[in-house]
Amino acid sequence: MTSGNPLIERVGRRLAWHQALHDPVQEPRNRLRWLPELRRWQAARLETSFEHFLNDPTRRAAAMFFLTDVYGDHDFSKRDANVAKVMPMMQRLLPGAVLDTVAHGIELGVLTHALDIRMAEALHQLAPNRRKLDAGLYGRAYREVGLQRLRGHQIDLIAEVGVGLARAVKTPGVATLLKLSRGPARATGLGELQGFLERGFAAFAALGDGKAFVRDIERAERAVSQRLFEDEPDPFRD
Repeated sequence: MTSGNPLIERVGRRLAWHQALHDPVQEPRNRLRWLPELRRWQAARLETSFEHFLNDPTRRAAAMFFLTDVYGDHDFSKRDANVAKVMPMMQRLLPGAVLDTVAHGIELGVLTHALDIRMAEALHQLAPNRRKLDAGLYGRAYREVGLQRLRGHQIDLIAEVGVGLARAVKTPGVATLLKLSRGPARATGLGELQGFLERGFAAFAALGDGKAFVRDIERAERAVSQRLFEDEPDPFRD
């Protein structure tokens, strides 16, 4: 992008990466049969790990938002593909901190997909004849892919998205600005992004301490990642 605005240019670079990674012509590993099974298994694992959050009435909405919107098992390409066209309009309507959270969310989706593609490739090599994933095979593929620094950055981005939403809830006027941006967002094809922000804002507004919730998730996911790399038994335990 040539707007001269660092935030818009940063989003543009991530969008270009997103589009290239999801293009089955540029990235044929999108067709690997292990990819949908990997996403299904990871979504189920996260739901199990989040069970104590889901059973807490004050945290349930935020936990569901993380499971479905932040790192769920579906493709957010429709949401992300429209951002570049309307970012200048969104910049006029929303604070920079909120748009920065959007940028972190897009980067998280891109990085997660890139790591999933590598995992699917590793699973294809490790278990070409199997159809179902389990914790043991997942751990083998996880270590085969490696990239421990990027795994750490993935968790950094999860925390950035959560902390950004927690701050937005505490910022006066953000709720009003989100309502004002609803019409323009829908008119310009950005309804998916608007929904992402509104659902996140509503979920975090119900929390007493959003940052503490994010810290709990971050701590747990870092422990899981460390146990996976160290090939510990039962890496997904509480």
